[in-house]
This record gives sequence, C-alpha cells and structure tokens, in this order.
Amino acid sequence: MSGYDLSRLMSPASIAVVGASERPGTYGGQALLNLRAVGFSGEVWAVNPGREQVHGYPCVPSLADLPAAADAVFVAIPAHGVPSVLEQAGARGCGGAVVISAGFAEVPGGVALQRELASAAARHGLPVCGPNCNGIVNVAAGAVLWGDALAPGQPGGVALISQSGNVAVNALATRRGLRFHTVVASGNQAVLSAADYLEYLAFSDEVGAVALYLEDDGGPGLCDGLAACAERGIPVAVLKVGSSPAGARAAAAHSAALAGDQRVFGALVQEAGAVVAGDVHELLELAKTLAVDGARPRSRGLAIMTCSGGDSAQAADVCDRLELELPPLAADTCARLRALLPPAATVANPLDYTAMIWGDTELLAELIRTVGGDPAIGQVLVFYDQLPGIGGAAAESWAAVRAGIVAGAASCPVPVLVSSTLPELLDDAAGWELIQAGIPAVAGLRTGLRCAAAMREPAGDPVRLREIAAAGRRRADHALAEGPWLAEHAVKAALGCAGIPVPEGRLVSDGDDAVLALSELGGRIALKLSSPAVRHKTELGAVELDLSEESEVRGAFARIHALTARHGGAVLAERMAGEGVELLVAASFDGLVPALVLGLGGVWTELLADVCVVPLPADAPRVERALRGLRGAGLLTGARGRSPLDLGAAAQAAARVGELLLARDFQLIELNPLLVGERGVVALDGTARLAGEPAPAAEELEASRA
Repeated sequence: MSGYDLSRLMSPASIAVVGASERPGTYGGQALLNLRAVGFSGEVWAVNPGREQVHGYPCVPSLADLPAAADAVFVAIPAHGVPSVLEQAGARGCGGAVVISAGFAEVPGGVALQRELASAAARHGLPVCGPNCNGIVNVAAGAVLWGDALAPGQPGGVALISQSGNVAVNALATRRGLRFHTVVASGNQAVLSAADYLEYLAFSDEVGAVALYLEDDGGPGLCDGLAACAERGIPVAVLKVGSSPAGARAAAAHSAALAGDQRVFGALVQEAGAVVAGDVHELLELAKTLAVDGARPRSRGLAIMTCSGGDSAQAADVCDRLELELPPLAADTCARLRALLPPAATVANPLDYTAMIWGDTELLAELIRTVGGDPAIGQVLVFYDQLPGIGGAAAESWAAVRAGIVAGAASCPVPVLVSSTLPELLDDAAGWELIQAGIPAVAGLRTGLRCAAAMREPAGDPVRLREIAAAGRRRADHALAEGPWLAEHAVKAALGCAGIPVPEGRLVSDGDDAVLALSELGGRIALKLSSPAVRHKTELGAVELDLSEESEVRGAFARIHALTARHGGAVLAERMAGEGVELLVAASFDGLVPALVLGLGGVWTELLADVCVVPLPADAPRVERALRGLRGAGLLTGARGRSPLDLGAAAQAAARVGELLLARDFQLIELNPLLVGERGVVALDGTARLAGEPAPAAEELEASRA
C-alpha cells in the first residue's frame, strides 16, 4: 500500500478551498456551496488572493496564510499551479488534498506535470485524491470535498470507490433506498489508488459494504485492501471495465487468449470472497444488499413469495440460470400454507399467494414465518412493487404490505430479502424503511435474485489473500519486462528439474542420429522443431508423430530440419506417450497477480475455452479442486463409464509449474498439453518466456518520445 495516512483527508474537521470563487459554475465555488448545504460543522477557509470572503466564508491569499493547518485542501485551479499548491499544503502541515483540476496524465503532455504533483505529495507525505477527479463525499461525517452539484443525503452503510467520476455523480443521485457512508471518485490516482481507499474504509466501523468500480486492475495493493476487508468482515462488490491486454497476446500463448486479465482479476476477486457485478446498477444493488447486517442466508435453499403467477415463472427461470436452489416445500409446510391461503393460491416454491390477500398485514407476516420455517429454506425473497405517486387508501394498503413484511421478517427463523420486479418500482423511502428494519431491498427481479445468489458466496481467507499479495508485489517491485522465449528442449529441462514428468528424449543432429534415437526411445517417436521463435508447431508442419519406420524418421527429420534455416533451433526426438486426456496448464504474470490457468488442452483448448484460473501460490489440493470444477472434469474423473485418470498427479504437476514460475525468473510457463493417464502425467509440449530487464517507467517512456 501507499503508506499515506488518510484519516484527516477522509474525515476532515477543517477544509480549505483553493480557487474559491463566486462565479457561477466554478468548481471552487460549488465546493463551498456544498459544504454549506450539508451543514459541515468544521472550519472552512476560502483561498483566493483577490477576495476577503467567498460565499460567506473567510478568504486568505494562500495556504501559507491559513490561521491553522487544514485537514483537507480542495484544489480547483489550472493544472500548472497545482504542484506549488501541494508544496504549500505540505509545508503548512495540511492532512491531504483533493485535486479536481484536469490536464495531467489523462492528456498528451501532462505526464510530467502529474509527476511533479506526485513528487510534491511524496516529499511531504501528503495523501492526494486525483488529479482529474470529482473528490470525496463523507456523508457519515457531513464532510464533502466535491465540485459538482450535490444534494444532502442521509448516511448509510455503503462506501463507493469509483475511478469514474460520472459513475460516482450518478450513484449519489440514485433513489432506490441506497444510502452512502462515503463516495470517492479517485480520478488519475497519481498518489492514492482505489486499493488505498479500500484498505482505509475496511477499518471504518460504520461501513457495511464497499462498491468498487475499476477501470484498471487496482494495482498490487488491491490484494491487501481485499485482505483487510476479509479480516474485518466487510463485503465487497466489484465492477471491472476495460478490454483485456492479455487478449492481444493470443498469438503467443493459448493461455493468454483463454484467461485474459479479466479472468485473472475475477479469480482474485472470488478468492477474496468479493462479488463481481455485471454493470453499475448491479454493483450498487449488490453493495446495498451486502451492507445489511445479518442478511446472509444460513443454508443454500431459497424460497420466493409473490402475488403474481407471472413473477413466479420469471423468477424460476432466472434461478435456473443463476443455479439458485428452489427446493420444494415440505408437506407439512404446504398443508399450513393451504390452510392460510385462498384456493386460487399456488402453494409451491415459488409461492404465489395471489393479490386477494393484499394489505393483510398479519396474514402476510404469518406466510413469511411459515415459509421461512421450512427445513429446506435458508432465505425468503418477497417481491414487492410500489407504484410511484400513490396516496390515500392505496398508500395505506402498500404500507400495510410493508408492515407485514417487516413483522414477518422479525419473527422469521431465516433472513428475508425484498425485491421489486422492475427497478423503478422500488420506492426510495420504502426501500430505506425496509433496510432500516434489517431487510435488504433490491431494485429489479433479476438483480434481486443475483443478490440472493451473491449472499451465498463464501467469505475470503485473509491469510491466503496476503500470500497472493506477497507474490504479486514481488513481481511488481521488480517491474520486469517480457524477456526471450525458450526452445522446447530448454523448457523441458527446467520442467524435469522441477519434478514435472516430461517424455524421454534428446536433440538429434542428422538423419542417422534420428534413426539411432528411434531405437533408443523404444521404437515409436515424435520429431519436433525446438526453437525459441516457434510456439505453434502444428501450423508450420514442425511436428511429426508416431514415427516407427527408419524411412519415416529420415523423411520427417529432413522436413523439420529444413525449417531451422528460417526459424533457427534444432530437432527434438521424444518417445511417444500413451493414451490419456490432454490438459492445458499455464502459469504467468500477465495479470494483476501471478496465476495458474487450467483447462482441457489439445484441440479442445479453443473449441471449449473450458478453463479455470487459480491465483498463485497454489498447492496441489487447491489445484485439484479447481480441476474438478471444469465443465469437462468428467473426462478426468471417469464419467459415463470412462476409467478415472490420475487427477492427483495432474494437480501436483500443475502446482509445481506454479512453484517454478514463482521461484525462477519466468514470465510464462505453458504446458499444452499435459497428458493425464490412469497412472501419472507427462508434459508433451512446453513453452516458456523469461522475464527481461526492468521495464522503463511510464514517465521515462514519455520523456524518450519528447
């Protein structure tokens, strides 16, 4: 992590606004108006050399003239003046700064200026949000460092960290029962990263969950932030956007195309017990749901209650896609429900209790208690839609329904969740009323069920996360570039030394030597081009299999040896392997953290793209669990009458590949395939790339182009 102390910046008792103005539409002026609107109780100073007062706040010429060091400084001046302002803030002893100004690394030529900003912050240990950001809103503390229009809101338990300012602005404007503790729009992250805010917020007692919107991978410190949340029991929902750089390297290695940065990132998030969102709406609803204390289900079974048969059918279909269990209700539960409900009701799971009992508070509460008391049920989801603008008797009937839900949840033996069927049918005040009663309220049917599924995910293991963080930091600290590729025979020498079985074989120098190898290796061999310049041999005709005749061997050697004139390398002869299932096993540093990519290999690699990703380090039992999770795992475990294969040996070999990556200066090691037999495994083909020299920093590249 960065090592900065964020406490004064995130929860300031005094604020200075640099660039304060009464001109309409200015960020500095709006920041002061926001402070007045939220009723900030601390000291506020405007900073402007041409004014004595701005919007009623006292004004000083510079930060050096402040009567006391401000906890937080809001900077809204042209970019070229920002580094000197941060120097003043640091020298004056201020606690941190929000730089809303643009014109830094987000534009051509702004890299050097952003480097000056970061240097000034580093010299004084000054934590800085931004530049090119929207700022920080601490609703719980009534402190805002925000240059956009802002409506005062009630504090809640959700913290949002967003690299997109617009996502943060829109989130603050939502009306869905969502109440924030803190919102951070982090901008360019020249000094503080999303990971820094995540770790800080993990130790806030009022934060119930964190929503994390990332446009990059969060940096090496993200593991530490996720580990801190896991240690503190703070759930995290994550939305990661952006294309995968690893996908562009598909021509070099199968694993890069199949895994990509997104899947490595997703595997890390899963390890952390966090939840991946599909869009911003889902991100906010997940965080809102997870922030409700005590709402986690106690078993996997879900029961759905609705007054509509159409809603029942939709919900059942979505549950099937999400693999949410809707167990049948027990016979005695059904009998009690039939005694309570009119004949038109459908007593099943989902339960359609019909609109005939709408507004009957006591009956609805009893239905919730009855369904929640079923031994197969760990959570009850109630669909509740509220039409906008209702009043009079209609409003009273809707209030009666909410009262029934609250009463039923209070006495239900399992947690209760509420969801509207359409997002706009979750009334803001009604949603907040339910949340205050300890009942998550979600906007939208599919999203509600997605939240129900997310609440069943296991918590992360902070010890495991710290191990992953240490491995990721070790490579990040060295900032190694991609180095040279190795020829296959060199890769297999390294694999063999690491205890990973490889075929018996050797390089052959000419046709006679190849024929000699035929007899040495048992009478059936493969000949291959072993060159650091060639990764995909089949397309080049650089591999010939199952050679058993002398004439075949001589001809194959001649054809493959001819390729060395263009591609370099040598000819490798290997004993033919037996029968088995081919796996792809790869370990790489392509993503945020080092990871293993595991999947069906050979011709199935691209066809099925059936892979799993395991962050490193990973021992053999963890790898075996991942292999069993593949869609094609039955090929390994003996499904449909097949003989079970040596899955333990496959897991052990894959774990050793990961260990080799971490222990040596490799960027990538890929076995495609690793042949898994009934007894043992063998790496039939191997590709590896070494790590190169330390990569130049971004600012060095910028300087070299200038």
